[in-house]
Amino acid sequence: MKRLISAVAIVLGWASVAWAAGPSPLTDLRAIAALSNAEADKALPVAFEATVTYSPGYENILFVQDGDAAIFVLAPNGARLAPGDRILVRGKMRASFRPIVVPDSLTVLAHGALPKAVPAGFDDLIRSHYDSLRVSVRGVVRTAELGWSPTVRVTYLQMLMDGGYVDAMVDSDDPSVLKGLLDAEVEVTGVAGGKFDAKMEVAGVLIHVASLADVKVLKRAGASPWSLALTPMNQVVTGYHVTDRTQRIRVHGAITYYEPGTAVVLQDGGKSLWIGTPVRSPLDIGDIADATGFPDAHDGFVSLTHGEIQDSQVQAPVTPQPANWRQLAFWSSNQPDGHLYDLVSIQGQVAAAVRGANQDEYVVSSDGQLFSAIYHHPDAASKRSLPAMKNIAVGSKVKVTGICILEGTNPYNTTMQVPFHILMRSFDDITVIAKPSLLNVRNLVIVVGLLLVVVVLVGARGWALEHKVRRQTAALATIERRRSRILEDINGARPLAEVVEEIAELASFKLHGAPCWFQIAGGARLGKTPSELTGLRIVRNEIPGHTGSPLGAVFAAFDPAEKPSPVESETLSLAAGLATLAVETRRLYSDLLHRSEFDLLTDVHNRFSLGKRLNEQIEEARHHAGIFGLIYIDLDGFKQVNDLCGHHIGDLYLQEVARRMKQQLRSHDLLARLGGDEFAVLLPMVRNRAGVEEIAQRLEHCFNDPFVFEGHILQGAASFGTALYPEDNVTSEGLLSAADSAMYAAKNSKRQ
Repeated sequence: MKRLISAVAIVLGWASVAWAAGPSPLTDLRAIAALSNAEADKALPVAFEATVTYSPGYENILFVQDGDAAIFVLAPNGARLAPGDRILVRGKMRASFRPIVVPDSLTVLAHGALPKAVPAGFDDLIRSHYDSLRVSVRGVVRTAELGWSPTVRVTYLQMLMDGGYVDAMVDSDDPSVLKGLLDAEVEVTGVAGGKFDAKMEVAGVLIHVASLADVKVLKRAGASPWSLALTPMNQVVTGYHVTDRTQRIRVHGAITYYEPGTAVVLQDGGKSLWIGTPVRSPLDIGDIADATGFPDAHDGFVSLTHGEIQDSQVQAPVTPQPANWRQLAFWSSNQPDGHLYDLVSIQGQVAAAVRGANQDEYVVSSDGQLFSAIYHHPDAASKRSLPAMKNIAVGSKVKVTGICILEGTNPYNTTMQVPFHILMRSFDDITVIAKPSLLNVRNLVIVVGLLLVVVVLVGARGWALEHKVRRQTAALATIERRRSRILEDINGARPLAEVVEEIAELASFKLHGAPCWFQIAGGARLGKTPSELTGLRIVRNEIPGHTGSPLGAVFAAFDPAEKPSPVESETLSLAAGLATLAVETRRLYSDLLHRSEFDLLTDVHNRFSLGKRLNEQIEEARHHAGIFGLIYIDLDGFKQVNDLCGHHIGDLYLQEVARRMKQQLRSHDLLARLGGDEFAVLLPMVRNRAGVEEIAQRLEHCFNDPFVFEGHILQGAASFGTALYPEDNVTSEGLLSAADSAMYAAKNSKRQ
């Protein structure tokens, strides 16, 4: 019996040790690569040998292969590994596009030959059949340029294969080889990877190439691109030719968005898809439908084009997924759960509401950040009447439902912030949860009006005891006229300083001629200030502001022998209330005017403001028979800054570029951001074309010094094009087009 008890104890001891040790590591790379994401998400331990096929060292990318099995390893930055190294990888699995390995240790065992590259076609690459494997591809080079990958310069190639375009990133910064690559047929050997959207869905093909030695020129171009015969700009379409063998596909889901003649969004569980379609027939939101069309991946977004829709008339509405601003605006490679094209709902406070020519837009604040909720107007062909814009008071707490639209994606960043907006299907997609606080400008006007009436009544009673009815009536009429005029001026175009001085005069009148003046916070002193304040009794009242910080103060001076009276505090409170209304109303108007004419990121003029000033300059030049200049600026390689360093660094880069260029301009010159990485400078005072080109050269010198942001060092560059009025054109559109063409000529010359 004792022996049996001992045996049981030994067995239980072994079992407890085995349980504590956890599962044994997986050692076969083929089995590891075959795991599902659900299995990899359990952080299964692995310990396997494989050969390094790609390891740039400057970012955490490592591809390894053993036989015909390969996998991506999230290696630490600076890992010193070379293609051909045989290594031992110990670590854990993690879910991603496909399972990847997060290593605990990387041990070099030996150095040997690389696995033989597998010839790969476009169809297999776009279907990720060779994901992480070493492949060789053939194609014709369409673009070849230098760009930035986090901290080093690399070469980017875009090749046209039989079936579509693929990108190749080559670890080389030698510009001399780029000239002979355009239009050449090449064979590129590297590791097959993918370009992904915010849902970690494949949006393109990217080949990782270790060196230029892996780019083999099979057949050079028949002629240099720069030796081709010139084609008139109005005849460039004669060179257009497309052979498209893209297969039509069919998808299935519930309709969550429909804009007749433009787009339909289908959603099936956690998957959703934007479908461009010319369909205008009635479709009901929530119906189950099939769609056919042709796949398209453009700027990191996957969609269907030329879509046709078949509505089943069976309702299965999708429940909007509740989300906050951070969940919609941030994408993390650790948790690739983006909401692109998903039906979502989000809460926030209305900051502004504007009806535009083609859409209605509500600007909503959520978690201290702004996004737009947009309702597109029906087009004229639909013959649908445009409903009145839903009247929602500023400050109301609302719930917005609609399709989440991102304005850019780059899943190669560990964490990134992506601007987004919500496309509403109707005005029913925005509902009021709570009305705005009672502390708003409208209620302040009412309160000030009521206080004014009370003050007038109290003053009338006092004046009735001291003056005759005739003088009392005249005084009341004067106060009322002044009050009405002040309220009109607050809402009109009269300068703020004059309105405040008028309020001071009204307060002085009510205080029987006592001097009254205002001190605006961070601004001027307005009103009648006594030349000598010593010996006077000074009464002060703060001008309240809705943001919490006072807007300034109002003062009144009295003879020290005169006893304080309630009329003093009442009058100064009334004056302070009117001043609050005047200052905040004017600041609100100034802020809205600034937003309409200035770019919110760089705080320089926007495209609308440039167009307005350009038309004014043309009229002035015609009137005086004068000339002026225009410079068109396009940042070189800006897409690579966004792709490789992230949109945050890209925004900092744009802000610094704008700041440097503004320092090189004269006070009367106008710098504007046209959008993206394009700027323009209006030069109203120049003598000749040489003067325009001199300023362009000064702007070009802005890029001599490197740009340093949060550990990223960028060597910026830009291409410049100039135009002179009226020599190059006499219209705003023509001048912009002429400068743009000159810029592209300069860019092409630079590449050559």
